[in-house]
Amino acid sequence: MTAAAREKFSSQAAPEVLAALRQIAESQGRQFQAVLDEALRDYIDRQQMQRPRRHVMASFASSLEQFDSLYRELAK
Repeated sequence: MTAAAREKFSSQAAPEVLAALRQIAESQGRQFQAVLDEALRDYIDRQQMQRPRRHVMASFASSLEQFDSLYRELAK
């Protein structure tokens, strides 16, 4: 598995935002950077309303897989 390319940047955030992100990372046993990256990706997904968010599509696909025959019957 190859590591994703990373680019360093500098910014500022409200102390309570950073504290909340650090707490989430610690409680999930994840690195702060991973939580920050996920938060940024979620924000981008919400801003790009033309396409559904990844977790929504994953849930939809799972639902189709599980209930395909039911959906076909209901469509009749």
